[in-house]
This record gives sequence, C-alpha cells and structure tokens, in this order.
Amino acid sequence: MLARAIDNISCNLDNRDMLREVTVKIGLERIDTQEGVTVKALLDSGATELVMSSEFTRKQGFKFKKIENLIYVKNMDRMLNKEGPIENTVEVNIYYQGYKERTEIDVIGEQK
Repeated sequence: MLARAIDNISCNLDNRDMLREVTVKIGLERIDTQEGVTVKALLDSGATELVMSSEFTRKQGFKFKKIENLIYVKNMDRMLNKEGPIENTVEVNIYYQGYKERTEIDVIGEQK
C-alpha cells in the first residue's frame, strides 16, 4: 500500500526544503450508519496510534466508546499534552484507494 500511496501524497516544504508534513485524502465511515466523510489525514511515522479531535468526532456524529484505562499523551517535548488523557475511542472504517480497514481511533481533546 505504501508504494501506491506515494503517488497521491502532498508535501509541504519550507524554504530550506525540509519536510514539514505529508497528508493523504482518506474516507472515514461511521459504523452505525455507513455515512462517511472525506478528510486529509496527516501521516506521522513517529505516531504510535491513530487520533482524531473530540470536536471533529462530535461534529461528524461518530459514537464515542469509553476505554477502561486512561491513556496519557506526551508531546514530542515529553510534556503531557494539555488536552488531557484519552478517555474514548471511535470505531470507523477507513478507505484509501480501494483499500478498506475497520479500526479504532483514539479521541483527543475535551471529552464531554
């Protein structure tokens, strides 16, 4: 899949030609209604999990699923993330170039 993804990525470079971010367009589908949304996803080779913001999750109508143990998130500077721990996850289908995968995405941010 990586070889197929390379042709469709967009790279934003600064004046020093230093790579800043790589994004791909993906589809996210709600499991309960099979309704979906197309979004730009940031690829981060250092990430250990998939995450989305609680604001986006609510706006798109995804169902929150409470997790048993809080997940404390540290930033690159090793400080705890100011958004607080992850308390919920969301189950989705992810689509990319004919590929489909059912997965859970951690929800970061205020968890009302």
